[in-house]
Parts: sequence; structure tokens; C-alpha cells
Amino acid sequence: MSEDSGWLTLGSSALTARINPFGAQLSILRDSSGRELLWDGDPAFWNGRAPLLFPIVGTLAGGVYRLAGRSYALSRHGFARRKLFDVLSSSRTEALLRLKADAQTLAVYPFDFHLQVRFQVMGSTLSVTSWVKNPGDAPMPASFGYHPAFRWPLPFGAARAQHAIEFELDEPAPIRRLDAAGLLTPVRHPTPIRARRLLLDDELFKEDVVILDAVRSQALSYGADTGPRLALQFPDTPYLGLWSKPGAPFVCIEPWHGMADPVGFTGAFTDKPGVFMVPPGAQRELRMQVTLLGA
Repeated sequence: MSEDSGWLTLGSSALTARINPFGAQLSILRDSSGRELLWDGDPAFWNGRAPLLFPIVGTLAGGVYRLAGRSYALSRHGFARRKLFDVLSSSRTEALLRLKADAQTLAVYPFDFHLQVRFQVMGSTLSVTSWVKNPGDAPMPASFGYHPAFRWPLPFGAARAQHAIEFELDEPAPIRRLDAAGLLTPVRHPTPIRARRLLLDDELFKEDVVILDAVRSQALSYGADTGPRLALQFPDTPYLGLWSKPGAPFVCIEPWHGMADPVGFTGAFTDKPGVFMVPPGAQRELRMQVTLLGA
């Protein structure tokens, strides 16, 4: 049995997407000519493709968070990306997957959560909608993030150095960085975005991820000035991470509702940057769309 034999295939005349139920991870995104738009997870650089980040985004100070007088250990970005999701339904254009709390998750995150994710391909757009659901009887704190890695360069003939990200709005706010332990430093750095454009260069990522913690845009496009581009929409997430490794043939464009702990953070989990509260019996919806433009 091949590695991808259990993956779900969705498609239209313009796009094909394949979803791995392990982590509910978007693992392939191709155009109508079969050209690969998504990173392939080559472990020589990074074995992820588009993991879902839950119930935390980023790294915890000391590897633990504090809640109601107890401490719990969680690794970077949480556990959802390493869990097998149930496939609730799957068709030619849409798939619905769900992760529920189990004994393993309750030991590190004491909430009876449901994380439900719907992938839908319509025309040239892939829509991903995630719901963080709280079936319990107490408020539930959580964070969530998307982490898609796109080919850099995109497979349309333009050189890597010709690729840029163009934001919907001006982005004058300073950017943030992480320290060697993966924690958010207090220093604000001048933004490298000029006239809504961020020219992509390996130098940007020598200090790891570029964090926009005051991002104004809810949409952007990525690619070269010539040829097709990718457009992203992220209406429900207040932060954006941009990440690659110098020389790696991918760039991650990551809408987040959460961030790494600040350096020296000792507060409760509910005070962690970007944590939201889901009331009993309620849910939080977080959406992302990827559209292929000009194909």
C-alpha cells in the first residue's frame, strides 16, 4: 500500500487537492496541467506541507502552559498535526474531517474539544473552514493556525527572485521575531514591506519566521509579476507568519489566531497572545481560501 493510498482527492477543472487524514493536512495542490503549487514535504528541508496548528500556535516558554493551578506540556504548534482525523464525509469536491478529544489529548489539554475541518474545491478556489467546538460545560481556551507551504518558485517559469507577496492594504507596522528558543522577543523591527509589496529573499528568513502581529490585510497574493499567482484570504485570523529556510524551495504563508509565548512569559494560558475562548456548547470558525489567479 502506498503512503498516500488513504488520501482524499477533491477537484475541479482548474484545481486538484489531496488531503491526508493524518493531521487533516492538505498535501497536494495542482493546477489543471498537473503543476505542483504546494510543497511536497521533502525532509531534506522540512517534512510538513500544510499542517493545522491546534490547540496552540508556536512555542511555550519552558515547554509548558499553566491553567487552573496546573501545568501542562505541549510541543510546538500542538498535537493536531500528529493525530488521525475521522473522515465524516467525502465527495468529488468536498471533504469533512474531525478530531475529537481522547485520553491522550486530555492529558495535555483538559477539554472535550471537537476540531472539524472542511475542504472544498470550487473552480479555481480551495476553501478551508475549521471549527473549534466546545461540547463541554466550561469555557475552553484555544489557539489555531494554518501553515500552508507553497512552491517557491511557483511552477510557471519565473525565477525565485522575481516572487513577491502583495498585501491587500498598506502594512506599516513593525514586524516581530523569535529568539533561539522560539519565543517572541519584545523588539519591533522595521517592516520590510514597501508599498504593500514584500519582495521574497533568503535574507528575510535568516532569523526564522517573519511575524506580522498587527496585520491590517485579510487578503494577499503571492507569485511573480508575470504568470499565474496565488491569492489567499484569511478573514478570521489577526496574525500572519511568513517562513522559509534559506535556500528552501517553499514559502509558508501562515494565518494564525495565536503566537509563541513572549520571552519570560509566566502567565496563564488564557493570557497567551491570540488565545480565544469558546463558550460551552459554542464554536469558533476560522477560514482560509487559496485561489489560483490567471491560470
